[in-house]
Parts: sequence; C-alpha cells; structure tokens
Amino acid sequence: MAIMTVTSSAAFLPVLERIAEEIGRTPGRGRPADYIPALAARDPRSFGMAVAEPDGTVYGVGEWRRPFSTQSITKVFTLALDLFREGDALWEHVGREPSGNPFNSLVQLEYENGIPRNPFINAGALVVTDRLQTRTGDAAGELLAFLRAESGNPDLDFDLEVAASETAHGDRNAALAHFMASYRNIDNPVPVLLDQYFRQCSVAASCADLALATTVLARHGVRADGTRLLTRSQAKQVNAVMLTCGTYDAAGEFAYRVGLPGKSGVGGGIIAVVPGRCALCVWSPGLDERGNSVAGVAALDRFTTLTGLSVF
Repeated sequence: MAIMTVTSSAAFLPVLERIAEEIGRTPGRGRPADYIPALAARDPRSFGMAVAEPDGTVYGVGEWRRPFSTQSITKVFTLALDLFREGDALWEHVGREPSGNPFNSLVQLEYENGIPRNPFINAGALVVTDRLQTRTGDAAGELLAFLRAESGNPDLDFDLEVAASETAHGDRNAALAHFMASYRNIDNPVPVLLDQYFRQCSVAASCADLALATTVLARHGVRADGTRLLTRSQAKQVNAVMLTCGTYDAAGEFAYRVGLPGKSGVGGGIIAVVPGRCALCVWSPGLDERGNSVAGVAALDRFTTLTGLSVF
C-alpha cells in the first residue's frame, strides 16, 4: 500500500478523512466500560479523531469536538506536572516497567513492597496524584488548569456525574491506596486522595482539546505559551513510559501495531505523540478486553501506516 506522504499541515486532513471512512465500515467495535455506570450507555460506534501540530494547528474528523470522559489519559499530564515539581525523586516511589497485569491489579504490590510498577496503572497513578496533592494542595485543580491552558479551552471541567459514579464503585482503588499507605508510599489521607483521583479521571475533553494538550510532549516539554514544563530528557522519559506502559497490558501489541507513545483511557480515548511533529487523540467508546478502544487502536494503526510517521 502506498504511503500518503505528509509534507504540509493540510495533508493531515485527507489522511484523517480516509481513516474515518475506513473505520466507519468496520464491524465489531467493542463494548463501553460497564463497570463505571456513567460510561456504560455510550455508543460504541461514536468516533472522532484530531491531529495537532506544535504550532497549535489542529485538524479533525467525526466527533472530534465532542467532549468525552478522559479517564486514564489524564495520568500523562499529572505525571508531567509532578515531574516538573520533584524531578527524579518521583521514581523512588513508582517504577517505570510494564506490569503485565490488569490496570487495577493488587498482585504485584505485595511482592514489591508497595511500589507500583509504573505511573499508568491505577496504583502508580494514585501515587503520582498523591505526590502532586502534597505539593499543590489540589492535584485535580492543578491538572484542570493545565489542560485549560494548553487546549485553549477555558470551559473544560470535571464531569461530576462520572466522578460520583467512580466514587460509588471505587472499592478496588481504595484497596490499592490503603495497601500502599501501609508501606508508607501514600502521604495524604486516603479519602482525600481518592476524591482527587476520581475528579482527575472525570475530566471531560474533546479530541481537539487533548491533542492540543499533548503537543507539550511533541514539543519536547515546552508548553503552548513557550515556557518549559519538562526538560527534553524528562519529555523523552514520559514518552518512553507511554510507549511501554500506556495501554495497560497490551502495550507490546500497541507498539507493534502503532509504533508511537500512547496512553489510553476506558472512556474510549487514546492520545499519541510523534515527537517533533504532532500529537493525536482518537475517541471511540467501544473497548477490547484489555480496556483499549477498538476503533481507536485501529485508527492510529492506519495513521502511522498511511503517513509513515512512527518512532521506529
């Protein structure tokens, strides 16, 4: 198959339109996350995709302006915000290795003395949120302010219905937090931490919003206003952990098919980074058995195949 060479910004749009047409003909789109009741009713055939360039130019197709529940996608930005504040000291409290287990697993914590494998499984994200909470006093608020600034959308907000739904069904996350607290790897009271974490995951944003926010990693750590959030080395680290750990226990398959750093969420969104070139977000709420959007993975696979843009 011929590669659709992307030589200018406008060339992204025909690629997106072709992908949307192909995805629209694809049967079998997975099932929404039914363990979070507020997400269970989403239509698995919904689809949106956006590409943002480092200068803020953004293109999209489908429902690319429709807000959806970001869920675990926000873990990338919370990680970046905490790395900005404490640097490598963070890595004494959370690892950088793939887990090989489901995102909400308790198994490895006992073997590894309360240190989560990576910042993108739930246990690791709880640690990162806890540490950001200690440094800011409002981790979820800090995240929301960052996303509003980077996306240029002041209307971004928490979806309190989703946050309440997660709180009502958050026993596993509470267990993870209490278990790590027993190893002194959590600083804040667990109820405070869980409130911050569930609000963080409930942010509603569109593909356009998230693609724009993710360009901080395409720009090697530089924010939209030109200030630096991360060093080039830290931006490389975040991208590397996204590649190896960003799609739960399917990270190897995602790297094989897509070839980009990416982070998925059970709301059906996936962000991805082409360092130096662009950032992407795709959304379709039908998930596979590992919690990744079926159409989202397929769309990113087609994007890298059609454009030849990959880290490999």
